[in-house]
Amino acid sequence: MPFPGWLEFSSQHLAQFGLADLNEMIEDAVVASVYDQVNAGLDVITDGEQTRFDFNLSFYGYINGIQNNETELRRFGPPAHDQRGKHNIVEILTAPKGLGVVEEYLRLKRLAPKGQGLKVSIPGPYTLSGRLLPGSFYKDRWDVTEALLPLVNKEIADLVALGVPEICVDEPSMSCYAYREDTKRFVDIFNRTVAPGVGKTRLSMHLCFGNYKGRSVGKKSIAPMLPDFLDMTVDELHSEMTILNFSEVHLLERFAEKFDVAVGVIDVKSYYIETPEDVAERIRKCLPYVPAEKLAVAPDCGLSQTARWAAKQKLANMVAGAKIVRGEI
Repeated sequence: MPFPGWLEFSSQHLAQFGLADLNEMIEDAVVASVYDQVNAGLDVITDGEQTRFDFNLSFYGYINGIQNNETELRRFGPPAHDQRGKHNIVEILTAPKGLGVVEEYLRLKRLAPKGQGLKVSIPGPYTLSGRLLPGSFYKDRWDVTEALLPLVNKEIADLVALGVPEICVDEPSMSCYAYREDTKRFVDIFNRTVAPGVGKTRLSMHLCFGNYKGRSVGKKSIAPMLPDFLDMTVDELHSEMTILNFSEVHLLERFAEKFDVAVGVIDVKSYYIETPEDVAERIRKCLPYVPAEKLAVAPDCGLSQTARWAAKQKLANMVAGAKIVRGEI
């Protein structure tokens, strides 16, 4: 979810706050995000990732052995992924205090309305490796991924022990690069990562084509993921679809053979506000390929890069569109 304006401002002036102030700020941001999601009518909510400046890079703060590297950073010009910076690996990667998601879940559980559906998200190790330079400790990105895998695996195990009802593993790098990388290797990495949660919690997987400042980075096609991604050990698979203009909606039939399918019916990269009927029309396009009982609807990707006023309207209209179609079934 997008940060409130005051949180953006405060995060740029953290030195002026005491620890108690920071804790209050975090709680207030999560309360606001929970309110926006509940008010929109979502069945399942998160904490809006309000404690993360980035869905992925924020986790580097929990991992020992990482040093910022701005030598290749581009600061000016049109937004693109090379403005995110890279990081050197200066020692063997460890996370002795975990990755922070346990604390996020406990906070969300305490602040959310009783009975509200909840889930947490965590980046998978391949995506998490994306801005790390192997250096002398690891030979390549695959090697870095293998070093990160047990750290994510352990966090998932700890979340399962707390009884988290749903864990979403974000692996957009796998969908971005399925057209050029070994998809069977992706499946093996993912399945080993989520092993502690299989059969113990609802596991979902988010795939997209990148959303840095509203820009995609990968080849926008789900076709390269098939058939290998059907071997993922997961309960629900979520993919962008609106940005594809539903050109590959028929391929969802393959996914539905193995998983529940969450479909992106809201374009988070556009400031056109979809009407409820727009959403209903998009859902109807999915129903010939995904049975209603296996279909969930969501934005194409997270809304962190979308202004809050637009995000709230888009979510409310998404829920209204889903209700239209529910009434028709």
